Formats: sequence, C-alpha cells, structure tokens
Amino acid sequence: MIRHIGLLHTVGFLADMFRQMLAEAMPDVECTHIVDEGILKLLMENDGVIPAVVRRVSNQAELLMESGADLILFTCSSTSPAVDTVRPLIDVPIMKIDEPLADMAVETGERIGVITTAKTTMKPSVDLIQSRAAKKGKPVDVITTLEAEAFQARLAGKIDEHDDMIKAAIDKFSDNCDVIVLAQASMAHLVDQTKDSCGIPVLASPKLCVETLKVKINEI
Repeated sequence: MIRHIGLLHTVGFLADMFRQMLAEAMPDVECTHIVDEGILKLLMENDGVIPAVVRRVSNQAELLMESGADLILFTCSSTSPAVDTVRPLIDVPIMKIDEPLADMAVETGERIGVITTAKTTMKPSVDLIQSRAAKKGKPVDVITTLEAEAFQARLAGKIDEHDDMIKAAIDKFSDNCDVIVLAQASMAHLVDQTKDSCGIPVLASPKLCVETLKVKINEI
C-alpha cells in the first residue's frame, strides 16, 4: 500500500496544483515535492533529453526514494525519455504524469489530436501514445500542433493570451479528431472551459493522473 508519494516537478505551479489535488483526493498519503526548474531549462536549451538531464532526473529520484516515497511521480512530460532510463535504477515504482492520459486517449478514439506548447514535449507525448496503443493492439493516427507562441505568452504571465491560442487550436482539431490531448499540465484548466463547446473529448493529465494514483495506493 502506498503511504508516501514523491513528486518531481520542473515548474513551481505544478507543485502547488498537485499539493492541493492530492490533499483533497488522498489526505492520508504523505507527499514530498521537489521542484527542479533547471531540468526544464536544460531540456529547452538542448531541444530534448541529454545525459545531463538523465543524471539530474536520476539524482532527484534517488532523493525522493530516500525520503521514504513508495511511488515517484514525474509531472513533466518532456522528461519521459529520461524516466525510461532511470526506472530500472530506482527501487520503487515510477509513474509519468501522462501515462493515464495516453491510455485514455487510446481508449477514446483512433484519430488523436495532440496539442503542445513546448517543443520538447511533442515527441515524448506522441511516442507514449503510440507505444500504449501498440500494447493494446489498437491502430491510432496521431496529428499534432505546436503552439510555441502560447508557451511564450504563458512564460510572460499572459494567461488569457495563452488560453485563446490553445482554444483556437482545439477548435481547429475538433472537426478532424476523435479526441484531443492537451499534452502539458499547464493547459489542464482549459478542459472544463471547452468541454461544452468542442463536441469531442478534451483530455489533460492532472485529473486522470490523480484518479489513477487513487487506485494504485491500494494495489502496491
């Protein structure tokens, strides 16, 4: 049974988001949060995972394990390839934030639209969806859009501008897809804002991730 979850974040607002969500969903589970914004900086500067990112992810995972975590959650989709490398080295289960998201997308439809704002998120997200689909023996067609200007708007604190760009991307995909994936947790708040107008399911990772964790705490 899971009594302690360790979380690694690459942006501070995700720590606040998950602290609140987990306190509401699993008040009896202890949580340790590490925020390492340097990982995201390395990812962005090098267009993806490099050995230094793997080392940093590994070091933080070891710290979370040493803190007593029974399970570790990585909340940055861009670290996905590094997580695959680190998993065999850590003695507790490691979960990626977007694994439940990928599973739900594959279960929901065959033509999956993926929206990202950070270029380092695109390939890991698509690869994860395709690998989960392959495990289920289900063919999928993944179409993508990178809304890089929305990422810059978010960094500048222009949330409304960011949201308008993502909503436009959702509208563009809604006629051509069975389901839309918002591949970064920074877009999750738009699920509720678009669910009545989009016409197809729009998925994001935080809520699905927490729902999966609630099941896992009694399985391990």
